[in-house]
Amino acid sequence: MIVDHVWHHCRLATLSPKSPGLGLIEDGLIAETGGKIVYAGPAKDAPTGLDAMQRTDCAGRWITPGLVDCHTHLVYGGDRAEEFQLRLAGVSYEELSKRGGGIASTVKATRLATEDQLVASALPRLDALIAEGVTTIEIKSGYGLDLATESRQLRAARRLGRERRIDVHTSFLGAHAMPPEAKGDTSAYIDTVCAMLPPIAAEGLADSVDAFCDNIGFSHEETTRVFEAAKKLMLPMRLHADQLANLHGAALAAKYGALSADHLERTDEAGIVAMKAAGTVAVILPGAYYFIRETQLPPIDAMRRHGVPIAISTDCNPGSSPLTSLLLTMNMGATLFRLTVDECIAGTTREAAKALGMWDRKGSLEAGKDCDLAIWDIERPAELVYRIGFNPLHSRVFQGTA
Repeated sequence: MIVDHVWHHCRLATLSPKSPGLGLIEDGLIAETGGKIVYAGPAKDAPTGLDAMQRTDCAGRWITPGLVDCHTHLVYGGDRAEEFQLRLAGVSYEELSKRGGGIASTVKATRLATEDQLVASALPRLDALIAEGVTTIEIKSGYGLDLATESRQLRAARRLGRERRIDVHTSFLGAHAMPPEAKGDTSAYIDTVCAMLPPIAAEGLADSVDAFCDNIGFSHEETTRVFEAAKKLMLPMRLHADQLANLHGAALAAKYGALSADHLERTDEAGIVAMKAAGTVAVILPGAYYFIRETQLPPIDAMRRHGVPIAISTDCNPGSSPLTSLLLTMNMGATLFRLTVDECIAGTTREAAKALGMWDRKGSLEAGKDCDLAIWDIERPAELVYRIGFNPLHSRVFQGTA
């Protein structure tokens, strides 16, 4: 059997659901052909007569699946550093909003930016994530709030997947906030969002549809209207749910079979039960919890008790989580939310791939999946979660190519 590439003398965290924990293998081997894994497992069990065009001796290093950042707002115009400084000096968020700050300032900057400018500003953020072993990323719109700018954000996100060797999953988040021209008429704006969906779908710009169901976002009924429009177009759904108030967003996401419900700080147990029944992944976002000084923890114990898959992500955005390190996110997940090492690593690989509907291709080292690898200079997987501000990535492989 001749393959394109073999990585040997390595230790594997396969994340295979067929194995306990992280699926650890001390003396492992990975074989790849055409960008796909054809074997990943113990070296002693590799196919007889295995030969390769290229062989890499990993010198005992650990290999995990390439990391998956499953919730980001990576593409936007401007920044909010000045507002951060003012908030530290005691200026309230309400006062900043009156001055045209908050999300309104990002919407203004994003509307003024060209597609080229959006790509150029997003690339450094993307490169920081790639440098830590990320091979798949979700990118939302939501800072345009009109068809032209939302489409431009999504086109920029698609371009990032062509300008860098990474898989990009796009989410249309028109129901993110109210644009100033809507003058507070949320019902009319939701009509506008639903009208945006057909042209966005026709252009193939969105892999899923998202919404912000919360007391400063959109109501249960308004979110339902967005989901009904997405359902007619057969677009998968995801939801910002129950971050600041329990509007039963998790249960709504489950009702529509959403890929994920995200944030979830104020989700009740009934919502968790509904998510389990629907197969909806919980995406928790410790960066936002940290940055806005939240005090309400998401119901991790209930998620564990009911067997809901838990993914974690950076939530990279200009206002509440300007975070571009998935490794730091793992540490935050452990220290702030008391996730285990196994949960943090699975949450940025296997469960994150499920949250994007990409489990058939991503998230574990198994035959038939994309050969996306992160190769680490570590002695044990716990180091990926334990260290702060340290990147032990040795090399990154995307679809079989380093």
